[in-house]
Amino acid sequence: MVKLFIGNLPREATEQEIRALFEQYGKVLECDIIKNYGFVHIEDKTAAEDAIRNLHHYKLHGVNINVEASKNKSKASTKLHVGNISSACTNLELRAKFEEYGPVIECDIVKDYAFVHMERAEDAVEAIRGLDNTEFQGPSIQRRGNQWEDFYSFSV
Repeated sequence: MVKLFIGNLPREATEQEIRALFEQYGKVLECDIIKNYGFVHIEDKTAAEDAIRNLHHYKLHGVNINVEASKNKSKASTKLHVGNISSACTNLELRAKFEEYGPVIECDIVKDYAFVHMERAEDAVEAIRGLDNTEFQGPSIQRRGNQWEDFYSFSV
C-alpha cells in the first residue's frame, strides 16, 4: 500500500471524483479529502507511480493539482477511526484528547469523522477503553463492534 498526497485540490472536488480519478491506475483502498488537500491509499507501488506520473499537475476544475508520495512518518502506527465528530471540534483538540493516552503521529478530521494514528497499539487500546461512553464536545464516544486488530472504529 502506498499513501499519496494530493495538494491544491479545488473546493468543488469530491471524494468520489478523486477516487474515480485514481482508480484508473489501480485499486484505491482509501480516499480522504481535508479542505484543499487529500490522501489516497493505492494498493501497489506501480499503480502509485503511474498515478503520480499521470496526475501530477492534472487540471481538475480549472486548477492544477499536485500528486506525490506522502511523506509518511517513519514510525508504524495504529489507526483509529473516530466517528460522529462535532463540527466545533478541531484537529488540535482531538489530538490533545488522544495524547492523554500516548503519542499521536497524525490526526485528521474529515467532515464528521476523523483518523487518529497512535504510535503504539497498546496506547490506542487504552484510548478506546478510556474514551468509550465518555462525552467529548457533544455525543458520547462509543466503540463500534469489537475491532481490536489493526483498525479501530468508534464514535465521539
